[in-house]
Amino acid sequence: MTTAPPMPTSRHELGSWSLSSSTSPNPATVRLPHDAMLAEKRSPEAAGGSDTAYFPGGSYTYTTQWTAPHTASPYVALNFEGVQGEATVLVNDALVGEVRSGYSECDIEITEHVRWGEVNDIRVVVDNRQQPSNRWYPGSGLYRAVSVILRPDVRFKPDGVRLRTRSMSSSVAHVDVAFQLEHTPQLRRALSETHVSVTLWDDDRRVAYGEGFGIDGLVSLRVPEPRGWSATTPHLYELVAQVERDGVVLDECRERVGLRTISVDAHQGLRINGESVLLRGACIHHDNGPIGAATFRAAEYRRIRLLKEAGFNAIRSAHNPMSRHLLDACDEIGMYVLDELADYWVVSKTAHDFAWRFRDTWREDADRMVQKDRNRPSVIMYASGNEIPETATAEGIGLTREITEYLHEIDPERPVTVAINLFLNTLVSLNQSPYKERPDDAPSMAGSTEANVMINQIGRMMDVVSRLPRADKASRAAFANVDIAGYNYGLGRYRRDVRAYPERVILGSETLPGDVARAWRLVNKYPAVIGDFVWAGWEYLGEAGVSVWVEGKKAGLSKPYPYLISGPGMFDLTGRPDITLRLAQAAWGNLNAPAIGVRPVNLSGVPMVRSAWRKTDAVESWSWRDCEGKLAQIEVYSADDRVTLLLNGRRIGSRRTGRRRGYVAKFVTPYEPGTLTAIAFRNGIEVSRTTLRSARGPLHVTLDTEADSIAADGDDLVFAHIALQDEIGTVEMLADEEVEIEVSGPGELIGYGTAAPATEEEFIATTRTTFRGRALAVVRSTGEPGTITITARSKTAGDAIARVDAVASAAPDHDTTTLSKAIN
Repeated sequence: MTTAPPMPTSRHELGSWSLSSSTSPNPATVRLPHDAMLAEKRSPEAAGGSDTAYFPGGSYTYTTQWTAPHTASPYVALNFEGVQGEATVLVNDALVGEVRSGYSECDIEITEHVRWGEVNDIRVVVDNRQQPSNRWYPGSGLYRAVSVILRPDVRFKPDGVRLRTRSMSSSVAHVDVAFQLEHTPQLRRALSETHVSVTLWDDDRRVAYGEGFGIDGLVSLRVPEPRGWSATTPHLYELVAQVERDGVVLDECRERVGLRTISVDAHQGLRINGESVLLRGACIHHDNGPIGAATFRAAEYRRIRLLKEAGFNAIRSAHNPMSRHLLDACDEIGMYVLDELADYWVVSKTAHDFAWRFRDTWREDADRMVQKDRNRPSVIMYASGNEIPETATAEGIGLTREITEYLHEIDPERPVTVAINLFLNTLVSLNQSPYKERPDDAPSMAGSTEANVMINQIGRMMDVVSRLPRADKASRAAFANVDIAGYNYGLGRYRRDVRAYPERVILGSETLPGDVARAWRLVNKYPAVIGDFVWAGWEYLGEAGVSVWVEGKKAGLSKPYPYLISGPGMFDLTGRPDITLRLAQAAWGNLNAPAIGVRPVNLSGVPMVRSAWRKTDAVESWSWRDCEGKLAQIEVYSADDRVTLLLNGRRIGSRRTGRRRGYVAKFVTPYEPGTLTAIAFRNGIEVSRTTLRSARGPLHVTLDTEADSIAADGDDLVFAHIALQDEIGTVEMLADEEVEIEVSGPGELIGYGTAAPATEEEFIATTRTTFRGRALAVVRSTGEPGTITITARSKTAGDAIARVDAVASAAPDHDTTTLSKAIN
């Protein structure tokens, strides 16, 4: 071990690991992030059932090696951004700690166990056998990054640089940067000889500079002509903080930050940088479809780009703290964030969640969430919980107040909400003894799933129930203890509550897709209602079949194996827009031409069990092979006054649309191949038209990638769309077949799937049956430069080849135009 000049804090990701599991004891090499659950065999007997999409859990042992430098570092830690399952961590066979949260970051110090200048063995044993642990697909194992962090003897604390924009005008912004230092015990006196410098850079231009002294200090910066951050103008600066002694930099912190202020009240609503903002929000889960829960930067950026292009300006994490990659994307692309602490408090919602320890762990989890979010301009509020049934009880009301006060203490800048299902709270309030004892002695009561079952069965009754005085009584005390009242499926109370509680700020924290237009009218009408979040913006795994329309006359909320997805997404599992998105776009005012939806013509006349979470099962297609003569039910979405529908040039009919008609006009006509055209009129004048075409002639398999190049960094992704279409690019809905994917060059296939709601095919297989003519393959860079060749081979529609360059030290081609072209 040698002594050398101090080196600032550094992070080294541990990418390659050896994995063995309870079902595959032979070690295999994997690269993080890695979702081990995706490789487990789905089964109707899986303990997680429909919650986990019939994927079982498992136990997993990850091992890797890290070569420590010859120069010892005073502080070394392993950083886990997220582990699904209860994990124990060993370094050189010594137990160093445990990771107990699937969504919160965790640092485990390993300084005393490092062998300097030698190879160090790291082993992580993950137990994720007990399922369901969430009400959705969780994934398993090391699904987010793991890093070694080296820190000097005098250093910034992990959350030791905190930026706050005190005020901002067009001419100047006043910014405070608080700092906190820590040190090894033997160097206490050295802190008196240090000082901290803070510099704010705009590209290569220094725009502000200041200095501070002491262990805890504050540096005030004056930024001339500031460029404020918002979802519309997401400008980022680089903040560089350095702690120095005798001219030597001991530690450095670099972060991309935005300058923005937040204010909210019931009279002026939500204001960002003094300007009013209405939240057009999407609730999203953490999985990314065919690649499971594995958290890739490229996948998170893609999701945020697509949501923003569609018109959303906000996302709500459902129901857990977001990943660093997702927050990076929101900062850079421009998306407001509601980051959420938990889906449960002390009352269990699933058999194996961790409500039993919530009282002991919630403060630590809140600390970790805030530490990750504090300097991010995209994060504008926190949610303490989602559909917490105990908020209708005295204990839950007290806990609501306690969590809110704690979040205010550790982050005074951001408001706090709690999402309450008024229907659920009403049910709980009617039960004189809501708690019951389970075999494991964990308290439970009527929870989100039970409420969802009732909601799905009685439909609009939840709207009626939310209007009752009992619903108000069951929620008002909890709402009084937060800054913003989060209403899940509570539109029926808005008009009444803005009068009854003139200081209450209301947020539609969850809204049914079919209610988006109604919700948006209320958002625009009442300043106290600051926005609306639809359930859900993006399709997800788990809660299998909850929102899927199925054939028959009767069905339960959850659907049996092999159902896979939940079904409410305004983007499907592969990232394609659903027709339900068009209603929201019409209500928001950014649907530029009529959108035509057609209910599956092959199911014409078949009884369907509908879901409250899906307004329609229509799709944007007029290509239904061999369905001639069957009645086609057509829905045209438009914000204009009237639409006229033409089939092969013949007038089918004309209907009023726009706000008063719910932005939709419906038609019925016998199906015949050809062209279906919707013409939109405003004040009697044609303003736009949309045409759908039937596929003609033989079909060919096609392969289109969303980018022509990616970074050869081992992590970047290629998203390749497979389609069965005719010569002019029309995809056929009813001609699905197996398509095999082969990848050569510096890339590997990591996920291959479709939007099919039910299937026994695997995401990790190389062959997949298309669904309604489409599939999506996801290819990961291996880290080497070169050309990645992707080949799609079908049984009857030929082959297709796409080539993507993996480029070293180059920014990948993920521009918005290319992305839009690939998915349309």
